[in-house]
Amino acid sequence: MMIIASLVPNFLMGLIVGAGYVGVMMVTSGYFRVSPHLPKVSWRYPILYINFGAWGLQGAYKNDMIGLEFEAMNPCEPKLKGENILRTMLGIEVDHSKWWDLAAVATILISFRLFLSSFSSSSESSLRLGFINSTRNELLHRIKKRPSFRKAAASLSFPSKRHHQPLHPLSSQVGLTSPIH
Repeated sequence: MMIIASLVPNFLMGLIVGAGYVGVMMVTSGYFRVSPHLPKVSWRYPILYINFGAWGLQGAYKNDMIGLEFEAMNPCEPKLKGENILRTMLGIEVDHSKWWDLAAVATILISFRLFLSSFSSSSESSLRLGFINSTRNELLHRIKKRPSFRKAAASLSFPSKRHHQPLHPLSSQVGLTSPIH
């Protein structure tokens, strides 16, 4: 989400794009659609393996289900093993352990963090060179166009006239004379 926030120009667009990103990651994680039912070309291979939620969910399922045995519907049938349920119903391969799934989650999160820091540092330096200078110039141009910041041609000095008048004591202004004089 921080990468998206650094890419988009305003807050509302960041919310919209971020919600879309989170929605795609939730759909491909395997909770709503199991991974064998996802299309291979666009959803399973690039997005499923980038999605840290999919790896985390698979690790959680493996942690909960491996080693469990469930009673069958008929007493004659053998007990259902958790590994079979993971393979057949959820489409999760149990070839690797839950710790590899945890390592994949940590690797993806660290790589996202490194990508964000490299992207933000490169974008800051490029923005610092071009965009900020142009924005600063546009801002100064807009400020100079405002009437409150324009200098009047007649009075180049301080616009108030009262500072140029001679100062008189308050008693002489009212018409009273001072007892000190």
